[in-house]
Amino acid sequence: MSALKFQHQAQRTRNAEEERARRGSPVDSQAESRVESRVESHVESHAESRIGSPAGSRGASRGQMRLSTRHTRMRRARTTVWLILFLAGGIGLAYNALVRPNGMAQVYVERGEKVYVEAVVAPPLGAPSGEKAATKWLPSDDAALIDGRAVANSAQPSIKFTETRGIAPRIARERRTAGDTNVTLSIVDTLGVWIAAFFTLAIFSFLWRDNPVYKFAESVLVGVSAAYWMTLGYWSTLVPNLFAKLAPEAIKSWSMPAMIIDPSEQTTQFILALVPLILGFMLLMRLSPKGGWISVWPLAFIIGTTAGLKFVAFIEGDLMAQASNTIAPLVALKEGQLQVGDSIGNVVLLFGVLSVLTYFFFSIEHKGRLGTMVGKVSRVGIWYLMITFGAAFGLTVMGRITLLSQRLEFLFGDWLWIIDPANIR
Repeated sequence: MSALKFQHQAQRTRNAEEERARRGSPVDSQAESRVESRVESHVESHAESRIGSPAGSRGASRGQMRLSTRHTRMRRARTTVWLILFLAGGIGLAYNALVRPNGMAQVYVERGEKVYVEAVVAPPLGAPSGEKAATKWLPSDDAALIDGRAVANSAQPSIKFTETRGIAPRIARERRTAGDTNVTLSIVDTLGVWIAAFFTLAIFSFLWRDNPVYKFAESVLVGVSAAYWMTLGYWSTLVPNLFAKLAPEAIKSWSMPAMIIDPSEQTTQFILALVPLILGFMLLMRLSPKGGWISVWPLAFIIGTTAGLKFVAFIEGDLMAQASNTIAPLVALKEGQLQVGDSIGNVVLLFGVLSVLTYFFFSIEHKGRLGTMVGKVSRVGIWYLMITFGAAFGLTVMGRITLLSQRLEFLFGDWLWIIDPANIR
């Protein structure tokens, strides 16, 4: 289209020159030649690009095809390797579960009836004179009830429930062979071991590649964790700290039979419990489109209170503790004897703290005699910082390796029963 445009422009220029020639006007031959050369060069370049483009595209397409073929072969080879591993693992799993005499992943429990009674426990020996006896729920066979340190409340009925206790598989098989009916195979706990093994392997499948099984296991992990922490927060925070203060009698009869109710403090605790209740409802206004501004007030209260408490805890637990541990004698003595190792450690600690503090001291330029000395000490502080960061990173890596070893121990121990150092299976 560009070449045709230039051709039309050249034709219009020639027509104009011919018209001026007929009228007797001089013809600008240089302008006509410039237009013709521009048209010819543009047509030639356009033709060359039209002719050369298929060859370049064919070369690029060949390279892309070779690269795509290579990736396809690598993907097929990797899939084949993982398929072989899956088949080998499935065959080994079937052999381990069906052929081995003791099987795998079996959880045995011992069931028994447990009786709890409400008892008044006397203060321990050496307790302050003003300490009163406490009311607790104790097992009927507790040692405190036997030796007289606790007295059962006969007016309060006892609580009975069936208690299950895990038992080693080898001992469970021996007792079941002997005819003990209290030892049974727990289907729920055994199914839990299999589910845990499935999700562990599903997370490990990310080593192959990102796949739907891994995404499913990750989503379940996040959802179950959120539900667990929500349930834990309800029973460990809301029930004892809020509901038990608002309605102590109802909570005692419903979920906390061992709770001690003090009538003299009941009114004060009720009034104080109204404060977090109101703040909690205000915080829930965040879900309202028009009342979201109400949640800003309890949020600011929570952030300010938490920041103040954490700041005090940081000052006492980190800053003061570190300063106290830094103030150590350069010459360590023990029973009048010089402790060489402790003395060297205290010197290194003191010099490290000073050099690191010098590194963060930016008021002196590293020039001149004093500045050069400060710069050298700062470089030593950098070495201390790098060693500290490396040690912290190594500790993090070791923590992750510990988690990995625990998962492998679960797979080969609790699930497959391949390793048994304690001889309990």
